[in-house]
Amino acid sequence: MFLNTLTPKFYVALTGTSSLISGLILIFEWWYFRKYGTSFIEQVSVSHLRPLLGGVDKCKVWRNPLNLFRGAEYNRYTWVTGREPLTYYDMNLSAQDHQTFFTCDTDHLRPADAIMQKAWRERNPQARISAAHEALDCATAYILLAEEEATTIVEAEKLFKQALKAGESCYRRSQQLQHHGSQYEAQHRRDTNVLVYIKRRLAMCSRKLGRTREAVKMMRDLMKEFPLLSMFNIHENLLESLLELQNYADVQAVLAKYDGETRPSEPATEHSDTTKCVLYISLPKSATICYTAALLKARAVSDKFSPEAASRRGLSTAEMNAVEAIHRAVEFNPHVPKYLLEMKSLILPPEHILKRGDSEAIAYAFFHLQHWKRVEGALNLLHCTWEGTFRMIPYPLEKGHLFYPYPICTETADRELLPMFHEVSVYPKKELPFFILFTAGLCSFTAMLALLTHQFPELMGVFAKAFLSTLFAPLNFIMEKVESILPSSLWHQLTRI
Repeated sequence: MFLNTLTPKFYVALTGTSSLISGLILIFEWWYFRKYGTSFIEQVSVSHLRPLLGGVDKCKVWRNPLNLFRGAEYNRYTWVTGREPLTYYDMNLSAQDHQTFFTCDTDHLRPADAIMQKAWRERNPQARISAAHEALDCATAYILLAEEEATTIVEAEKLFKQALKAGESCYRRSQQLQHHGSQYEAQHRRDTNVLVYIKRRLAMCSRKLGRTREAVKMMRDLMKEFPLLSMFNIHENLLESLLELQNYADVQAVLAKYDGETRPSEPATEHSDTTKCVLYISLPKSATICYTAALLKARAVSDKFSPEAASRRGLSTAEMNAVEAIHRAVEFNPHVPKYLLEMKSLILPPEHILKRGDSEAIAYAFFHLQHWKRVEGALNLLHCTWEGTFRMIPYPLEKGHLFYPYPICTETADRELLPMFHEVSVYPKKELPFFILFTAGLCSFTAMLALLTHQFPELMGVFAKAFLSTLFAPLNFIMEKVESILPSSLWHQLTRI
């Protein structure tokens, strides 16, 4: 019945409205493509519809190389503020790491290792600590006590030194037996992981206690002794310590080794165990590497940099290199500048981070903000130039400039890694241009008017008359006032004209 009542006027109105909307969309798509180099409809489909359809890739999280001590730092924060700085997801990932690094298949043959194997799986902190006290013949027991029971860094260092004695003894013993079978090889790999972890944490204790030169020496020795164990990212600990000593030449040397240029078409290698390692830039870029490289280049020009002078004379070669390095770092992780510029408050970094995510930005800024402040003018240069990155890559989720497109799954993963009281930073999004909003509103309004006019022609006529009368009411009021003020003869001559 409804279709039979349609008149030719409806089809004319429908065709005209469709043509108008199609024309507006065509003009808008052409303008958008000329301005940004991509289709607006395609961009919306990739950015918004793909996540709704389940097309989001799972992001890989990494152990934070500068993670704090639970007992001496995280727990003290909880005692003071009443807030939990670590999420359950983050602590669960740490439990998986401990089971991977500190256990092996032959642990059940040794009573102390068997106890610790169960302790690492225990969710209750007090139960883990109690189990560790029962297995003090094992190096991993001292590790657990140093991480979770020690309430100061001094206490943690003492426990790690005891762990070092037990760990070196086990390492030497398993080193001699590693070629006797696969079980001995697995045990030696576990003992290697334990020894490297202990030495790295001892170096971090020295750094926290102000013995920075001693910490640097320990890290260098550890990297020489175990050059293939890049999964611990010890070079990032070394970079932070060298920056504290203001030894910028050595920082540059470390960057030269680990900051090799990776071509955008080749994905960086990820490691999950000690058998898949290469010596040089095998790991993905990190915020520490990118922003430290930017800091060194900014240091050369930041003390004399002036935005007004640069706008008049243009950027020098050194200034251009510094700006490009900042743009490179911001493209890799766009969340860092707001923390370095103190536009966003910092929290304690999590035990795991997401490359290019908010969690990595927090972890970097927490330790490196002081180094940027120490370099005169570096933060000013960052403040003046960092937002220019977003003009270079208008669609970071589809196409990057120096790196891969920015992953769209970072927000979800960061919300699991970071505590609820922290407002997770998402990729800085551009505001929609007014023309886009105007076009969308005009199309919707035109289509609604066409539908309402067909369904309720009389009522819409009344509304149209009322709208027009309201619209012209101010004009009629002005005309009446003009008529009352001007002489009738003059007004008569004007109307004739």
